[in-house]
Amino acid sequence: MHRQSFALCLVLELLSNVALRGKATQSQRYKGESFDFGAASNAIDGNTNPNFIDGSCSHTASQTNPWWRVDLLDSYTITHIIITNRGDCCHDRINGANIHIGNSLTLNGAANPLYEKILLFLDKDSWVVFETFSERIERRSVCENLSLQGKATQSSLYQFGFAYNAIDGNRNNEWGKASCSHTGNDRRPWWRLDLRKTRKVFSIKIVNRVEAVEERLNKAEIRIGDSLDDDGNNNPRCAEIIVSPGKVLYEFQCNGMEGRYVNIVIPDRSEYLTLCEVEVYGSTLE
Repeated sequence: MHRQSFALCLVLELLSNVALRGKATQSQRYKGESFDFGAASNAIDGNTNPNFIDGSCSHTASQTNPWWRVDLLDSYTITHIIITNRGDCCHDRINGANIHIGNSLTLNGAANPLYEKILLFLDKDSWVVFETFSERIERRSVCENLSLQGKATQSSLYQFGFAYNAIDGNRNNEWGKASCSHTGNDRRPWWRLDLRKTRKVFSIKIVNRVEAVEERLNKAEIRIGDSLDDDGNNNPRCAEIIVSPGKVLYEFQCNGMEGRYVNIVIPDRSEYLTLCEVEVYGSTLE
């Protein structure tokens, strides 16, 4: 650990800059010539002026592990972050700083997942502004499991394999534990999740049954969209499931596909469809 201070002249989140509505704090304020100099709130005042003397940059004292934090006052999916560094001097101080995003205040928020490290190219003219990669942040951000708020249905029912079992929040994959969905032996069996409104879907996790007949899920398709044509099975495809022996958890990136319905369907054959958990991570479509 080493002692350091840093200054931030603007932190904002796009597409809507929710930082402007937040509340900022920091580890310890630098004691400058004016009480307003270096206040944590200066970094979310909407002013990108990078000169500290103009009074629009935050500034910590020189200390071990200095930090700055914005409370967004609600949980959001973070899609973009831009940070304006101090421009009049000392711009190297922020180099190597970590950006953490999450809902925990442990270690003043530093225990939240690490989403980016600030690495500046100090020998170039573009060191004032640091911008995260929007696509990567979207897929790794604190998206919620939308399945828990949805409603599930399926092509048919086998014994106690209710469609709802696949969104009960329980990943237990033993059929006898009554936490897996299960259709009958249908031609093109399907399971569908209604997210209740159109969402952007970034990733999907599926827990397969593995104590027996795990191969039944092989070549099932994940489809996402707003249509109920063919029970939702004609919507665009996100992925095909290729079963690996002994593998329990399958994860697929859907890259922000939009839709109200998430279908899992086994095309072109008669089969039982069993799902022990389906987790859909995404955000409300703005």
